[in-house]
Order: sequence, then structure tokens, then C-alpha cells
Amino acid sequence: MALISLKSLGVTMSAPLFSNLDLTIGTGDRLGIVAANGRGKSTLLKCLTGGMEPSSGDITRTRGLRVGHVEQSVPPALLGRTFHQVVADALPPEQADSELWRVDVVLGSLDVPEPMRERSMQALSGGWQRLALIARVWVTDPDVLLLDEPTNHLDLAKISQLESWLNALPREVPVVIASHDRAFLDAVTNRTLFLRPEESPVFALPYSRARQALDELDASMARRFERDMKVAQQLRKQAAKLNNIGINSGSDLLTVKTKQLRERAEKLEDAAVSAHRERSAGAIRLANRGTHAKVLITLDDAAVETPDGTLLFKTGKRHICQGDRIVLLGRNGVGKSRFVNLIRNAITEPDTVPGVKVTPSTVLGYSDQALAGISGDDTPLAMVSRRYDVGEQRARSLLAGAGVVIEMQEKKIGMLSGGQKARLMMLALRLANPNFYLLDEPTNHLDIDGQEALEEELLKHQASCVLASHDRSFIRAIGNRFWLIDKRRLTEVEDPEEFFRSVAEPGG
Repeated sequence: MALISLKSLGVTMSAPLFSNLDLTIGTGDRLGIVAANGRGKSTLLKCLTGGMEPSSGDITRTRGLRVGHVEQSVPPALLGRTFHQVVADALPPEQADSELWRVDVVLGSLDVPEPMRERSMQALSGGWQRLALIARVWVTDPDVLLLDEPTNHLDLAKISQLESWLNALPREVPVVIASHDRAFLDAVTNRTLFLRPEESPVFALPYSRARQALDELDASMARRFERDMKVAQQLRKQAAKLNNIGINSGSDLLTVKTKQLRERAEKLEDAAVSAHRERSAGAIRLANRGTHAKVLITLDDAAVETPDGTLLFKTGKRHICQGDRIVLLGRNGVGKSRFVNLIRNAITEPDTVPGVKVTPSTVLGYSDQALAGISGDDTPLAMVSRRYDVGEQRARSLLAGAGVVIEMQEKKIGMLSGGQKARLMMLALRLANPNFYLLDEPTNHLDIDGQEALEEELLKHQASCVLASHDRSFIRAIGNRFWLIDKRRLTEVEDPEEFFRSVAEPGG
């Protein structure tokens, strides 16, 4: 049963985000929406709620439909409320007392511990804040659930928990998910919409299989377009020949035939549809200056500690070698980011970190999950010009290529979108020209095209790196060594799959 129907829907800002979109959303649907950063996913969700009017087309909703929309950011007004209050406040006033039990049912279904329920939102991690927003919407008993980047800030355990929760929801409630998390989309969706400015294909498949079908469709359209253009060119050549003969002979029949050939060529050209070309949100390119050293970093039972000196684990004796792409595995709080920080300190301040020896030729490229390496008060143009001494004209060209358009280059970095900041950070990494990358959650804020570009660059340049990530697709694509931090120990494991399974187990 269709609950929401879209007919020829379109939204245009400075350029079309999408157009001529026909779509139905009904019972049993688990629809994933995929598009590059800033290309209309959140806008489409707002249109579905009725909170935004489209530029063209129509939206039909069944009478009395309750649409629950989980947005990306926490409204400031909620930050002073407790987890429990944030969810309870969503109940209609007439239900605030008699239906309060529903809050505990929802919080229980999301495995929110009792102590966590009384903490204020501003004291919660980004992951718990995300679950609070989901619970706040679900307690209202919506007929349709819309989720905008629901895995942002979630660790692997919470992502797995959210997957289980979504898959256990009643099938009569359709779920629409805008996400860049490929593995998550594969786990929870059965349809995929690729949002595009012209035609937006929909496949009755989860993301990975839909992506294969999309690539085949695009390739088929490209071949057809090339074939049609060749036929049109041949028709025009034939018309030109006949036209010359007709002029010389004065034949009216040849003149008519010439006109017919030209009309056929024009009709073919007008009807031909070129294959979709994704407008880049900004290129991601990396560098690797290389080194003759085989071993870059030697760990000799180095101690990884909390800021107050509490021991988290010891590394044992290990080597990080050229060509290693080491992924750190472990639950939140085990010390992955502290370990990354330890290595960073050892490289930037040689001989100051006990148990860590760094080869002198090691040149660091570092990015943390908060993108702290780029100041929000600086401007992109000033940062690139000053830090890398490339001159204003070259800096402008580099920024434009990375997706920071001219009008944003002299505005504060804090005004950039998450995707633009991530691409600016990738540009900074490239200009540092390192031979060793240290990356903490590098796919945060990157769309799927950006994630795939980062994967391709790391592999193409045979970059040596240590990284921490919650992105399972990225981990599988990049890692050739895996270090698991568990029970205060660091051990090397063959692959990440056992760890993925362990965090997916109930209570795991």
C-alpha cells in the first residue's frame, strides 16, 4: 500500500538538485537514498515531511499520515534536557502522563542503560545523542520513519544495534534512510534511490547490488549514446554528399532526400540521452613521497594511557613497515584514538615517547575525526597559501579542485559544510607530501564517492598508514593488517570479520 507518492518532483536551488522524480513509498519499504554531499538527500526528506515545498511536481500522502523525521543535528533547545526528558517531551501533552510508559519501552528497545537515561544531552557522546533523537521520533508512533545520516557518530557496536532495531520494526512502517554508510545500507534496505539532477534511478535492491545495476545501466546508456551519435554523424555525411550531387544536377528528388536525412539525424540527436556524469563534489588526491626505510616505526611495549595516566594497554613489540595499512579494531573507549595520538607525538617530537622509535625519514600526514588540523577561524585561501607557500593563484586552483568553490575560499573554514571540510583536510594531507598517514575516522563527512576516492588513492600510492574507522566497507577495502585492542591487550588478527561478528551479537 502506497503511503507517499511523488510525481515529477523537482527541487532547484542555484541548480537542479533533482527533477522528474517519480516514487512511491509503501508498507514493507526500506528505502536507501544515495547522493553526493549537498545533492539533495536532506532536501528530499524535508519535502516528504511537508516541511519544504518542491520547485515542481506533486507529493500525495494518505490522509492523517504521521511522518517521523530524525534530522542530523541536535536542536540547541534539547541540550539541557536529559535523555529521558528529550524522548518524553515528544509525546503529545494529553499523553504526557498516561502514556509515559511508552518512553521506557522505546528506550528499552534501543538498549539504553538506566544511568544513561538521566544524563543531559550535552553530556552525552554524539552516538548517544543520535539514539536519543531516534527514540524521540519513534515514541510518537509514526506511520513512516525518515532517517538522515543515522550512523553519524555511532561506533560499530551501536551501528550493529541500530541495524538490529531497524530490522525488527513492523514491516507496515516504511523506513527511508539517507546515508553514506555502504555496509549499513546493505544491512537494512531493500530498495535504493540514486538521487540525480536529471533521472533518478530506483532499484528494488540493497545498495551494493543496486550500485552494480546502476553501473550497468550507465554503461549501457553510454554505449547507446555513442552509437546514436555515430549513426547521426553518418546520416549527416550522406546528406552532405547528396546535397552536393543535387545542387550539381538540379535534382529536386535529391534535395528532398537530403532534407529527410538531416531531419532523421536531428531527431536521433534530440532523442539521444547522454550517460549520467556525476558532478564531482571535489577531487581527493593523496601523495606518497616514499622512503628507503623498510621499518618506519618500532613499538617496544609502549604504554597507551588515558590523559590522567591510567594504563589502557601495552603494545608489545611490533613494527610498522612501509606498505602496511594497519586498521585498529576495538570498541569505543579501549584506546584507539589514544594510540593514534601516541604515534603522532612520537613522530612530531622524536625520542620523547618511551617505547616508540621512529625512523628519521618518516614524514607524517595526520587527520583526526574532529578535523582539528584546520582552524575554523582561518579561511581556506589563507590556510593553503600560508601553510604550503603555494601562492594565491595556485591556492585558489587547488581549493576549487578540492570542492571549495571561489565564493567560499575567503570565508571562515567554520562556515564550510562537513563534506567541504573533509575535502579541505584531504588537500592539506596531499600538500604535506607525507610517506606515512595517521587517520582517525577519515571517512567522517565524506560521501560514498569521496570514500571510494580515498580508498583508491591510498591503494594507488601504496600509502603506509595506521587508521581507526567505524566504516566496515572502508576497513575491508583498505586494511592489509589488523590490530585488535581488547581486554587491555593489542593483538594482530587475520581479518576484521570476527570482530564485526562479535559486536553484532546481542549483548556483545
